[in-house]
Amino acid sequence: MSAHTYSVRRFSPEKSTLGKLFARDSVARRMDWLLLFATLLLCGLGTMLVYSATRNRTNLTHGDQYYFLIRHLMNAGIGFGLAAGAVAIGHRRMRTIVPFLYALSILGILAVLSPLGSTVNGAHAWIVIGGGFSIQPSEFVKVALIIGMAMVLSARVDAGDKAHPDHRTVLQAIGLAVPPVLIIMLMPDLGSIMVLGVIILGVLLASGASNRWVFGLIGAGVVGSLLVWQLGILDKYQIDRFAAFANPALDPSGVGYNTSQARIAIGSGGLLGKGLFHGSQTTGQFVPEQQTDFVFSVAGEELGFVGALLIIVLIGVILWRACAIARNATDLYGTIVAAGIVAWFAFQSFENIGMTLGIMPVTGIPLPFVSYGGSSMFANCIAIGMLQSVKMQRPMSA
Repeated sequence: MSAHTYSVRRFSPEKSTLGKLFARDSVARRMDWLLLFATLLLCGLGTMLVYSATRNRTNLTHGDQYYFLIRHLMNAGIGFGLAAGAVAIGHRRMRTIVPFLYALSILGILAVLSPLGSTVNGAHAWIVIGGGFSIQPSEFVKVALIIGMAMVLSARVDAGDKAHPDHRTVLQAIGLAVPPVLIIMLMPDLGSIMVLGVIILGVLLASGASNRWVFGLIGAGVVGSLLVWQLGILDKYQIDRFAAFANPALDPSGVGYNTSQARIAIGSGGLLGKGLFHGSQTTGQFVPEQQTDFVFSVAGEELGFVGALLIIVLIGVILWRACAIARNATDLYGTIVAAGIVAWFAFQSFENIGMTLGIMPVTGIPLPFVSYGGSSMFANCIAIGMLQSVKMQRPMSA
């Protein structure tokens, strides 16, 4: 009987495909999976709510009940592709193209003021590109402003020249924010102005700039708001919305109709809701713009308090993970980027849900990852990609 010698090769997890995937320095190990899962779940809920809100609206869907569903899924798919692109580029390498991104965002909002611009629901903030698609350039200004101000405020601190941004640096960062704010005021897009204002404050707070700048900007914002009101820059429909917010009973069948119907829808949902696709207010099309501005009312009516709370919890998870990423970033630039996104998502979510409940004025701000809208979805997903990039720069031992 001949002897056979068998060689046994020792299995090495580090050399296997699975081992490489979850190696110490791999993308999978460095990624914030809880942030990703919360975002995916929120998008999934938004997809169902958008479909429920639009499947019977033949005047909008052209007879195709899947019209908005398909486009919403396409927007989400493109959005996550952009998020992956942001991760691949990396938030640090984005610093080299900040001037290009900033200039592109300025050109985008200037194009809205040209004959290319279109008015949708009273806001002259869109560029219609055909095929049922349109772009809202002000959404991308949020991204450009965050990374632009972060670059200016962190440059000397990360280089070791300063412990905190000095007054000259802060003034330069604010100067970067002034042009887009003024251009968007000319549209006027009040909702975007409010979000940008909160982003600017959040970025300055995270940078360690003197509190005098923060309080000074708040005071300037109050004075500016009074001047805008007195000079009549706001359109009539925007003034009417504020009047309806101050007095909900002012015109329940007119300017206050949206919020009144939204509150009825949410209130009728009870604890567990009427069931997905079974909401009488939603099916009866009583709430206007329910797939965009008032999508939260679909959740309140059809999924009840539990479903509405789930959306808030998922948003809370995203904010929690973003705060953790900001706190543990290895440089001030990463901290400012993450903090700016926290300010953006937190305020926009509070404003959207608040206007649906009647505790905030109606400003036409979408609910992140839930409302229908390509520009909003794309910008939000890019922000998630930037958060993941900041997280991946952390040492694994941190």
